[in-house]
Amino acid sequence: MALDDLKKERLKKLENIKNLGVDPYPATTKRNQVIAQARETLGKDAAVTGRIRSLRLHGKITFADVEDESGRIQLFFSQTELPDKYDFLANLDLGDFLQAEGEVFQTQAGEKTVRVKNYQLLAKSLRPLPSVWYGLEDVEERYRQRYVDLIINPEVKKVMDTRHKIVRFIRSFLEDKGFVEVETPILQPIYGGATAKPFITKHNALDTNLYVRISDELYLKRLIVGGYEKVFEIGKDFRNEGIDRQHSPEFTQMEFYWAYADYEDLMRLGEEMISKLVKEIHGSYKFKYEGMELNFAAPFKRIGFNELIKTHSGIDLEKVSSEEELLKDIKGKGIKLDLKGVVGMGPLIDELYKKVARPTVQQPIFLIDYPYEMKPLSKRKEGDSRKSASFQLLVMGYELVNAYSELNDPQEQETRWREEMNLAKKGLEEHQVLDEDYIRALEYGMPPTAGFGLGIDRLTAVLTGQHTVKDVILFPTLKPESKKNKAR
Repeated sequence: MALDDLKKERLKKLENIKNLGVDPYPATTKRNQVIAQARETLGKDAAVTGRIRSLRLHGKITFADVEDESGRIQLFFSQTELPDKYDFLANLDLGDFLQAEGEVFQTQAGEKTVRVKNYQLLAKSLRPLPSVWYGLEDVEERYRQRYVDLIINPEVKKVMDTRHKIVRFIRSFLEDKGFVEVETPILQPIYGGATAKPFITKHNALDTNLYVRISDELYLKRLIVGGYEKVFEIGKDFRNEGIDRQHSPEFTQMEFYWAYADYEDLMRLGEEMISKLVKEIHGSYKFKYEGMELNFAAPFKRIGFNELIKTHSGIDLEKVSSEEELLKDIKGKGIKLDLKGVVGMGPLIDELYKKVARPTVQQPIFLIDYPYEMKPLSKRKEGDSRKSASFQLLVMGYELVNAYSELNDPQEQETRWREEMNLAKKGLEEHQVLDEDYIRALEYGMPPTAGFGLGIDRLTAVLTGQHTVKDVILFPTLKPESKKNKAR
């Protein structure tokens, strides 16, 4: 039967229910325990509620399975027990919500069952549930109609529950270390804290354009200026960029900032937090992701940025002194890069790194000592001013963490930003901008500080074995639904 015909059948039942004087969507219900608890009350009465997942009519008796978040239980209806309400069962369908009261017993087959002596329809379902998702088109439908995906694919909810555990663990870990959770603006007059394109909106009352934040960083560091010494935020950031297995325009990030600490302190704290998290989720520091056994036991291996680039491209960045020279070396090695909108030494090195080096990393490593041109907000490394006091945590080609000792010299920070804006005039698409208020904050003085940013979506994808971050985001960003699909 076609979908439209099935919907018509359900609408007829809905009309019949109303004609019988029954409210198909009552406002109140009676629920004295969840199904998992009811299953443990043999010989006692229970009132269970849930969605009908199976319905089997056999003349004067009917069996049904109802499900709530805690589990399933079988219901047994008999015309003898329900002389006035038994015929009403013909109005029920899979997907309806039902409340049932009665004694819990166990069938000869060992099935925990409620012998129903009273029941009530709680919500009529007007669309039949699909039995299974399949094909590429249905992958998009799964993301778009996540409410259905959750109903028919139990594994999806397990992934989302694990995401909750991950966030809860990180929050608890940081609070135990003395960090204070704060909230900073999502709408900002100037975007900053990362190199990315922003979304732009307008506030009508103020008659001004605002940017949806690309990072929490600059506001969190303002709090360090103001006297906080350990702060963190877990929240949404937004970047107007392409969508792929690692990127979503709307994503969740955790950032913390720690006064009187440096990037070495961050590496120690970071590997402690993440290794303990892995142990909490998997019961071991080792687990498999896409066929590879990963080992998150601390300490994590450290590899220098130049070492990784040299190994996989043959180019020694320490012997390269200009953008032109690096372009020549890249061409000489036969490496093909998409350099549209890429201007300047830092962006060029970044494109080279993403092409030849990052995809090769499998086991978790700290990639350290990035060229300073790649990190406009980072201090230079003491003893080697060509490098930044920074690192990223990489695993299976993912950048999970970006962290560094924060640049707290207002004059150098302004110079770095003006250099970025000059590159923008030459054609650099993604660049940082000058935030004069942040410079003013630094001029009041910010103590030595270290900052740490962690991508919650990417980390969750790795820890739950998902290939794309879309599978760990409840409602990922998608292109608009076609009129044809909307009508279905």
